[in-house]
Amino acid sequence: MRLKDPQFLLLLLFAVPMVWVYIHRERHSRATVRFSDLSIINKLPGSALIRWRHCIVVLRIVALILLTIALARPQKGRSGSEVTTEGVDIMLILDISNSMQSLDFAPEDRITVAKKTMQEFIAKRDNDRIGLVVFGARAFTKCPLTLDHDVLNRLVSEVDFTEFSDATAIGTAIATAANRLKDSPAKSKIIILATDGDNNAGDIPPLTAASAAKELGMKIYTIGIGRPGKVPMPVQVQDPFSGQVVRQMQMFESDLNEQLLTNIADLTGGKFFRATDANKFHAIYDQIDKMEKTVITTKVYSSFDEKFYGWLWAGFFVVLLEFLLHYTRFRRIP
Repeated sequence: MRLKDPQFLLLLLFAVPMVWVYIHRERHSRATVRFSDLSIINKLPGSALIRWRHCIVVLRIVALILLTIALARPQKGRSGSEVTTEGVDIMLILDISNSMQSLDFAPEDRITVAKKTMQEFIAKRDNDRIGLVVFGARAFTKCPLTLDHDVLNRLVSEVDFTEFSDATAIGTAIATAANRLKDSPAKSKIIILATDGDNNAGDIPPLTAASAAKELGMKIYTIGIGRPGKVPMPVQVQDPFSGQVVRQMQMFESDLNEQLLTNIADLTGGKFFRATDANKFHAIYDQIDKMEKTVITTKVYSSFDEKFYGWLWAGFFVVLLEFLLHYTRFRRIP
């Protein structure tokens, strides 16, 4: 409910002088007919009409209020909004090769930090369809493009190492993600590749897959995971004496191919980032989030129905009632 012309409410201020004039007249009015002795009249019981005579001014004030509200035009409306988005379709690619167990992001390993960072990124993209591809020696779609981010987050949390985690097929992963995006009607189609290794498996060269993605209108951001040099990684070792398999920490040389990832990003108009610790990893996804903004257009509409008729008719009725009472039952004799 709203008032279309609220400035008319200022007319309510006239109620104050109306009351003041009435009280002043009641206190200072003098009888026009004089009697030599009022003792007999004073002994007569008082009439209820005398006490009710003040209802005239009350009716006038009520009429003023009702007509003023009618002039202010109360309206009852309905409003709504239509949201149009030019969303960004995003395929996340996550490396699940064995080297993602490295602990240079201690106390957590690379894959754990990567999954948490992805989930934080997903939480910021409410209006975008996002999917997930994971890869080792092979690549497969963990989640197709979806707006159901609760399901996507659950699938991200379930990502783990598999029997295919013994190699890194970057080209196959890009091709798999591009295949999921190729039929997308979205204005922007983005691939975010996170890996800590070099392409050493698969039949599709990474740059060939990147060129195909570019032709399909896709942009690839690449993220190199891990510190350069030797990094600690847990391995399963069998004790030669007891035969028991135990977990030991060994140092391995990082085999990340920065040049390849840079070439993939440059070829498609994207950008290469290097995440050497957990904080930088988070900052990279934050930066990509700011670079690839979704355009949201909101159109608000509203309609209102006039509701002043009831107030107007009520005001006229009170005015008529006051007029009739004033010149009939409560008429003053000069």
